[in-house]
Amino acid sequence: FGSRIGDALPTQTDSPPCSLIDFAMADEDQPKKRTFRKFSYRGIDLDKLLDMSNQDLMELFRARQRRKFSRGIKRAPITLLKKLRKSKRETSYGEKPEAVKTHLRNMVIVPEMIGSVV
Repeated sequence: FGSRIGDALPTQTDSPPCSLIDFAMADEDQPKKRTFRKFSYRGIDLDKLLDMSNQDLMELFRARQRRKFSRGIKRAPITLLKKLRKSKRETSYGEKPEAVKTHLRNMVIVPEMIGSVV
């Protein structure tokens, strides 16, 4: 029981000394790679979701979204989707699309909306 903090520290190490400066300099040489989030819905990747038809998507949705789609998509959500497509089309690669303003709070998020700014 009579151990002190100083007793637990090793006096000599077998491995070569490694300084934090070496690690910092290695990070400065290479730009940090950005990792983007991989989107999926109910275990299905975004690429496959984009290829699906509305009928196939409806089978994945919950009851409220299925009901809304089966009753038909109204004019306001369609115009929002058109605006989002247009803003996405007009941006260059790697840039964020222009924000689209809307009052549609009850809009069902469909896969083609991913990557847009609302």
